[in-house]
Amino acid sequence: MTRLIVQLSDTHIRKPGELAEGRVDTAAALARAVAAVNALPQRADAVIVTGDLVDSGKPEQYRHLRALLAPLAGPVYLLPGNHDDRDALRAAFPDHGYLRDAPIAHLHYAVDLGDVRLVVLDTSVAGATHGEIDAAQLADLDATLAAAPAVATIVAMHHPPFRTLIERMDDYGLRRGGTGLADVLARHPQVDRIVCGHLHRSIVARFAGKPVMTSPSTAHALAFNLGADVPLAFTLEPAGFLVHAWSSGAGIASHLVHVDAYDGPFAFASA
Repeated sequence: MTRLIVQLSDTHIRKPGELAEGRVDTAAALARAVAAVNALPQRADAVIVTGDLVDSGKPEQYRHLRALLAPLAGPVYLLPGNHDDRDALRAAFPDHGYLRDAPIAHLHYAVDLGDVRLVVLDTSVAGATHGEIDAAQLADLDATLAAAPAVATIVAMHHPPFRTLIERMDDYGLRRGGTGLADVLARHPQVDRIVCGHLHRSIVARFAGKPVMTSPSTAHALAFNLGADVPLAFTLEPAGFLVHAWSSGAGIASHLVHVDAYDGPFAFASA
C-alpha cells in the first residue's frame, strides 16, 4: 500500500478580486493547484497546507480560502504561518476538529494516517515575520513523537530550521529554538522527513540528521539569488506542490509536481 500526503504552501489568499502585491492572482493560482491535486493519478490520503494561508489574517480572507479549498478530495489540514491569525483561522474552520482541540497558544496536532503520522508544529509568532519554538512547545513535540515510536512520521512546520543562504529570508527563518528542536528530533528515529513552507521555493537540506525540504508556493516564487544583502523579490515561476509518498519497506519519497499542464505524457519509442 502507498500513502500520499500532498503539501501545498504559501497560498496568500486575499478577498475575492484582490491581487497579492498588486500583481498576483493567488485565488486563481490556488484553484489551479486544487484541480491539479484532484487530477493526480493516485488520490491523496491527506493535504497539508504549510502556512501563509492568507495574506494578512483577515476573516474575509479565510472565508475565501475555505471556498477555494472546498473542492479538494480528501481531508485537509491547515498550519498557520507568519501572515496568519490563529483565532481567525479557527473561526473560519470550526468543523476542523484538530484546530479546535489544539492548544490555544500554538496550533500543534498530530494526524494518524495508518502507516504514516503527520505531526504539526506551529512556529509562528504573532506580529512577527520570523519563527520561534519555546521550551513548552519542544516538550509537547517530544511527548507527541514518543507516543508513536514505530510509525514513520513527517513533521510539518512553516519556518524552515536551516540556513538557505538567501540571507534576507534566513533573517526571517526560525530565529529561536532550533538547537532544542534538533535535540528532540534526533531522539526520534521514526521522523523520516521535516517539511516546511515560507520560502516559496523547493529547497532540500538536512537538519538533525534528517531530510528537510520546503514547498514552492502555489502562486509566486521567491527570486533565486544567493548574493549578500540582496533585496527580497518574487517571480512568477511555474507554481508547484510536493507529494510525499510512503510505501512499506521504502520509506518516504518526496516529489515536486508542477501545477500547470504540459504536453504529454508520451510513450517512449523504445517501449
